[in-house]
Amino acid sequence: MLDLINDLLWSKVLIVMLVGLGLYFTVRSRFVQFRYFGTMFRIFAEAFQRQPGQLSSFQALMLSVAGRVGAGNIAGVAVAITLGGPGAVFWMWLVALLGMATSYFECSLAQLYKRREEDGTYRGGPAFYILHGLGQRWLAIVFSILLLVTFGFGFNALQSYTVASSLHDTFGLPTYLCGILLAVVIGVIIFGGVKRIVSMADVLVPVMAFSYIAMALFVIGGNIDQVPQTLALIVKSAFGLEPAFAGGIGAAILMGVKRGLFSNEAGLGSAPNVAAIAEVKHPAAQGIVQSLSVFIDTLLICTSTALIILLSGVYQPGTEIAGVLLTQNALAAVVGEWGRIFVSLALLLFVFTTLIYNYYLGENALSFFSEKRPVVIGYRALVIALVMWGSLQDLGTVFAFADVTMGLLALVNLVAVALLFKTGLRLMHDYDAQVKAGVERPVFDRRQYADLELDPAAWPEPRPEPHVTAAAVHQR
Repeated sequence: MLDLINDLLWSKVLIVMLVGLGLYFTVRSRFVQFRYFGTMFRIFAEAFQRQPGQLSSFQALMLSVAGRVGAGNIAGVAVAITLGGPGAVFWMWLVALLGMATSYFECSLAQLYKRREEDGTYRGGPAFYILHGLGQRWLAIVFSILLLVTFGFGFNALQSYTVASSLHDTFGLPTYLCGILLAVVIGVIIFGGVKRIVSMADVLVPVMAFSYIAMALFVIGGNIDQVPQTLALIVKSAFGLEPAFAGGIGAAILMGVKRGLFSNEAGLGSAPNVAAIAEVKHPAAQGIVQSLSVFIDTLLICTSTALIILLSGVYQPGTEIAGVLLTQNALAAVVGEWGRIFVSLALLLFVFTTLIYNYYLGENALSFFSEKRPVVIGYRALVIALVMWGSLQDLGTVFAFADVTMGLLALVNLVAVALLFKTGLRLMHDYDAQVKAGVERPVFDRRQYADLELDPAAWPEPRPEPHVTAAAVHQR
């Protein structure tokens, strides 16, 4: 049954929606992800600034990257290459480049429709823009249930399985022991609340991402003469032009799109939950910052894994080694057995932060129904149990379950973003107009959006920038 649902979702519906809507959003927005690519880094620098008691845009970005950078970047890329050939990497790139536009709009909408909590923090995400933007409470409930099941339960089990199998291969640790250790550590963190979660991501995400990219650059540098032909192999295989992978174009597209979405989550509806909690001056600014996390995840880290595998010479068509074990074997073949240990430790850090992120998304979904303490504690206990359960499962079962729930989640979110696309464009045009008028840091003026159901506490009337007011910009 899981295979039948997966086949319908991924080989027919979602490939068309992800690529089609991503392309539509890109063209209609005049390639917003490329127009503002340089601006991403300027806004990224500003993102360190924060208001007392609030999460900064940088912290929201780090939490988002923490979720995106996980088992998908190490195990997922290896699975994609094993089942879809090197050409799957090309389709992962394409999904990411188009997905940057999708991520821009979904995260901008999440900021727009966010709600301020009693303690001064924010909550938001697709459930909120479905409810307050589309007025469809039933669909918001469906999305929240899918988010809870996918991230709170399914993805946590998958991440746990990946790290347990990696540590078992490298150090010989029993998988059940890995599961117990993960469950204990995660339990300590999640009972500390969202601010402790973010403080962990603040430190761990930059360290793990830069260390992994540095290792990939070391491998590339040692095999620099093979890089051009490896990149050519990826492109040729994507279109079935490589003899060894002729006829495999369908598998390459399917695995590239599926594993690409699992890795960068653009359009999935997960990142908007995190994007909404930041304190920013304009919703579009957070959309621009969140687009950068898609670029970091796929174009940098997933490509790093792909090049490690393909340059090592370990991968051969029809290989039976899959998942994280292929990545470990590839790096060990290049740098020695310590490379296997490095992958295990990198994966442990990746999965650790992703488990924390997944838990937060599940709790955010749960808050849409109830914030009663017994319910929240019950959810936390179930998450810890499923982390333990996932460490004992097999690859096929865990990935199949996660793929189904992820596919349904993406389907609901993509429909919602498409229906709210005009509102997203309106935000973008507002931001563009202020930039064109010379406003260094565009501000959002809720009075210009009186027709929308926004939270006045989340968007109080702005204090105008010196010399240029928001109203003056709109008049221009």
